[in-house]
Amino acid sequence: MTLDSPDRASASPITVLAVDDNVIVRAGLVALLEVSDDIEVVAEAGDGAQALVEAERHRPDLVLLDVRMPVRDGVSTIEELTRFSKVIMLTHTEDAEVVSTALRRGASGYLVHGNFSAEELYRALHAVAEGTGTPLSPIAATVALNAMRSAPEKPAQAGDPAGLGLTQREGEILSAVARGLANRAIAEELFLTEKTVKNHINRIFRKLGVTSRAEAIARWNGVPPQQKTAAD
Repeated sequence: MTLDSPDRASASPITVLAVDDNVIVRAGLVALLEVSDDIEVVAEAGDGAQALVEAERHRPDLVLLDVRMPVRDGVSTIEELTRFSKVIMLTHTEDAEVVSTALRRGASGYLVHGNFSAEELYRALHAVAEGTGTPLSPIAATVALNAMRSAPEKPAQAGDPAGLGLTQREGEILSAVARGLANRAIAEELFLTEKTVKNHINRIFRKLGVTSRAEAIARWNGVPPQQKTAAD
């Protein structure tokens, strides 16, 4: 069996440090990873302290890190490990507080044994190494979602397209609208057609839930949307 990715055939392999105090679990993980030609396990460790030594020595792309280990546990080492590598928690621990702490301290993923296939693990490693994803087992995803829902909503900063859910181009156009430019002037300034500008403005209105330029400008300037009452 091979898990090779064709588009990485000519690329350097993803280097990995496997950290788990259970020798049998660690050996099984290493054997699973070494099936792939584009993943290389460069070192192993049985506790957090040893993991830090090996991470500094080898500077792997990824550290696969268990939670509960002797000498020093995995969660307490995350922030230090991220100075050298990206960290993916790979553990049997499903405690919500542990998951939350690990993600808050910089873990790039949280996978629970028994909740992923070999192919899913392979894709997770590539996603983190290439910066295209944050793999989370169901329990970790639930914790992350609950944390996001419970966090107080921050008002969008003035002139922040992303904070308003707009693309960079839509931000440029709304910024021009806020400066009082008409569609034709915006088109000339941004080298677009008037029709394209109009289409962008219509999308901006839909995204912001507004119906006029004045309302859109207010949102751009950081004014929160007006709450509608039953009388409205």
